[in-house]
Amino acid sequence: MARKLTTIHSEHRNPLWYLYQYIRFTKMFKNTLVIEVSRYIPFVSWKRTIYRRLLHMTIGKQSAFAFKALPDLLYPERITIGNHVIIGYNATILTHEFIQGALRVGDVNIGDNTLIGANVTILPGVTIGNNVRIGAGSVVSKDIPDNATAYGAPIQIYPEK
Repeated sequence: MARKLTTIHSEHRNPLWYLYQYIRFTKMFKNTLVIEVSRYIPFVSWKRTIYRRLLHMTIGKQSAFAFKALPDLLYPERITIGNHVIIGYNATILTHEFIQGALRVGDVNIGDNTLIGANVTILPGVTIGNNVRIGAGSVVSKDIPDNATAYGAPIQIYPEK
């Protein structure tokens, strides 16, 4: 299934160069500061609280971000994470992508009881179902249904039998 993205066209060939036309500097500075400090906090319950209160992310109970996991810097509020989710070491969750002549933005939804392995990159506009396992180093570029195992770059999905 195709990712659900909103495209904001730019008159500029390289819209990243004009980043602050899309996000206020103060918001970007706050998000960067909060995320960079939080990546090194050793208590997962503190990270969850900080991300919910300061970045307005929706995070379910007992969901945890491992050391150095990175939510999106521009639009972290577009990330929704269910209950009992593990986000592995150095995983990245993106809700935006700059391309030539445009900015694309999309929500990321992660269901309950899901494991996101180390060094996984989740692209904007995807939904990951409940009871999903995503292998380390994968690039999640499409929706993943409930009760599946997925891994690889490009991602391959293996439904539970």
